[in-house]
Amino acid sequence: MSEIGARASSRWPRRVARVLLALFFRRVEVVGVEALPVGRGGLLLAWHPNGLIDPALILATFPGRVVFGARHGLFRWPLLGTLLRATAVPIFRRQDLPAGGDQSAAKRGNDSSLAALAAAIEAGSYAVLFPEGDSHDEPKPLELRTGAARLYLDVALRAAEGERPFLIPVGLHYDRKLLFRSRALVVYHPPLEVAAEPAAEPAAEAAAEAVGEEARRVAARRLTGEFAAALDRTALATDDWQEHDLMHRLRRLMRAERAARAGEASGPVDMRERMLGFARVWTGFRARRESAPAEVAAVRERLVAYDRRMRRLGLEDHELDRDPELPHGRVLAALALQRLVIDAVLPPLVLIGVLANLPTALLIELAVRVTAKRRKDVASIKLLLGAVLFPATWLGLGLFAGWGQGLIHDLYPRIPHLPWLTGALAAMLSALGGVLVVVWGRLSRRVGRGLVVLGKRRIARAAIGRRLAERAAIFDAACALARDLELPGRIGPGGRILSD
Repeated sequence: MSEIGARASSRWPRRVARVLLALFFRRVEVVGVEALPVGRGGLLLAWHPNGLIDPALILATFPGRVVFGARHGLFRWPLLGTLLRATAVPIFRRQDLPAGGDQSAAKRGNDSSLAALAAAIEAGSYAVLFPEGDSHDEPKPLELRTGAARLYLDVALRAAEGERPFLIPVGLHYDRKLLFRSRALVVYHPPLEVAAEPAAEPAAEAAAEAVGEEARRVAARRLTGEFAAALDRTALATDDWQEHDLMHRLRRLMRAERAARAGEASGPVDMRERMLGFARVWTGFRARRESAPAEVAAVRERLVAYDRRMRRLGLEDHELDRDPELPHGRVLAALALQRLVIDAVLPPLVLIGVLANLPTALLIELAVRVTAKRRKDVASIKLLLGAVLFPATWLGLGLFAGWGQGLIHDLYPRIPHLPWLTGALAAMLSALGGVLVVVWGRLSRRVGRGLVVLGKRRIARAAIGRRLAERAAIFDAACALARDLELPGRIGPGGRILSD
């Protein structure tokens, strides 16, 4: 098997990625896998908002064989370099080369890497490229490089009629990309149909040789423009973060009002529905910002004012409608017993978890502050350091506990000599305590939030009534703007947004 074929078929990197992502994220949702085309290889094109997390998500969720193009400097990192050598080929960027670096050597290296990616595609694998060439913190893709287009054109030239590689745009979405135990969504979109160009038409080798370099550059630029438009759609790109946040604000308002009018609680929203709701707002805004700019500006102004008042009130949209659900009867008794057990058992384990893991967590946070040049690096550094330092901490505590137990046995021979059992128990309790710290924190926040909402709903009844009327008016205005538009998804029971 060739070296690139070995990379494409390696299974252990996929397993490593899945384990690390399961530890870092509370939930990773995947959409579109069942509709992926089969029969030949292709390119996966994604925007790059979250450093090393982005390729890890694709590696863990894509069902086929994949090979990445990765920045060459990453191959020098300990552990990460081993993973990359099993899954990726190096890409040499001009901005990464030292002053006076050998540009021709970098070009030869890139040509070799693109040839390897082309060979992988022709063998039925998928090449994964981030055409922006860099990860970033913007709410939209950066300007694309032409490498992905040139790779596609090179493979298409040699392909038989009807056997061009597939082009699959990939959407990567995060609810809070910096935070541990947040959520992520990976969307595999339908294959991108690109217009034919003379330079991209299947042809015999002699004809391919005759295609001029200028024609290739023109074809690559044109194709890169199509890639850019596709990534804007998959990323749901906005001009700035203020616009992005305001669209999410309208999404939450619409969801809560639909549920209220259906007579149901809003309930939790998974990442799939969250992004479908955002896509509806995004689609409507793009369709109406030129055809009805005054109406769009009016809704925006009212939404900004509503958001300002809601922040002062301290409630979320769905919390305006009803009190948090309270248990009753046998359910209340069962929950009371469960809470009694939790209060009796968890605190000691949580204390162990805090004492065992807090120094490591603080060390990772310090490392993030020192080394993360941009926000997009934070999650990658946390994932890589956490994957090494937390297990090392648990192992170290286990060894220390085993050594201490042996020392105590030497001083007090009546105590059984159980260093291995003591060490294993200490390591297990340290790991379990760390997990319970997260669980306990989430439980405490939920209970505390419920008490806050109950109190404010008793005290601020008049203000809540005004916000409900304001919410309904904004909802009606937004619906009027979206009338006759074809929006993604469909409205289901209780106001939920379902896939088409």
